[in-house]
Amino acid sequence: MPQTKHPQNAPHILSSLTLPGLAARPANAHKGDFGHVLVVGGDLGTGGAVMLSAEAALRCGAGLVSVATRPEHVAAGLTRLPETMWLGASSANQLMAALERATVLVVGPGLGQAAWGRSLLSAVANAQQPQVWDADALNLLARTPLALPSASILTPHPGEAARLLGISTEAVQADRAGAARKLARRYASVCVLKGAGTLVADPAGQLALCERGHPAMAGAGLGDVLTGVLAALLAQGLQAWQAACLGVWLHACAGERLGVKGRGLAASDLVPVIRALLEEHSACQV
Repeated sequence: MPQTKHPQNAPHILSSLTLPGLAARPANAHKGDFGHVLVVGGDLGTGGAVMLSAEAALRCGAGLVSVATRPEHVAAGLTRLPETMWLGASSANQLMAALERATVLVVGPGLGQAAWGRSLLSAVANAQQPQVWDADALNLLARTPLALPSASILTPHPGEAARLLGISTEAVQADRAGAARKLARRYASVCVLKGAGTLVADPAGQLALCERGHPAMAGAGLGDVLTGVLAALLAQGLQAWQAACLGVWLHACAGERLGVKGRGLAASDLVPVIRALLEEHSACQV
C-alpha cells in the first residue's frame, strides 16, 4: 500500500486509490492456490454465526472453506452452503486434523464461553497459521491470556476492546486510536476496532481510519461477515495489515451501498455486494 506523510499519530484514511489489491488469477489457477479457511465456532443456538463467516470467505475467493462446529449444525450448514466442508466437533481432539489442513483460521463467531468453546479455542491458539479472532474468542482471551500467532487479526467492538484492556467501554470510545494501538501492541497483531469510524492498527503504531459505512449496519451478524472477508483475503496472500484495510473498506462500502434502503439490513445481504465491490477493485482476470 502506498504510504503518505501524516501528522504524527494521525490515521490515514482508507481509500480505493491507496488500498492494496489481489493479483489477477492466471488462466491455469486452481483452488489450492487460494488458501483453505477453517471457521471454528457456533455453539448451540449460534450456528448462524459460523455460516455467515464461511459464506463471506467463500464469496470473497478463498479456494477452500471448512467449518468446525457443533455436530447439531452440520446438516443445516451443508444444506445452506454445499460448497463448504463441515465437521461436527464435540471436543478439541476432533479438530486437530482440520487444523493441519487449513492455511487460515477463524475463531470466535458463535463460539460461546462455556467449556466447549474454551477447548476449541485452546487448540486454535496453539496452531501457527494466520488467524482472525472475533466475538467470544476475544472475550475468552480477556479472561485467559494466550499468545496469538504472528500475522493474526483481532476484530473487537468497543465492549470487547474494553474487556481486553481492562477499562470501560466509555474509555475506549474516548480514545479509540489509543485503544486500537494498545491492543495491536499487546497481542502483536493487527487490530480492527469496529464501530462508526472503524480503525485498523498494527503493532508498529500504523493507523488507518475507515470513514465509510451506514447506521443501517447496526445489526447482528455483520461482524461475522467481516471476519470471513478478512480470512479470505489472508488466504489469497495479503498480509494482515493489507487484508484488514481492504476488508474493512469493502465491508463498510457494501453497508453504505445497501444502507440507502434504510432499516432492516441483514448481514447476509452484504455478501454479494462485497463480492461485486472486490471484483471492481481487484478484477479476477484482466
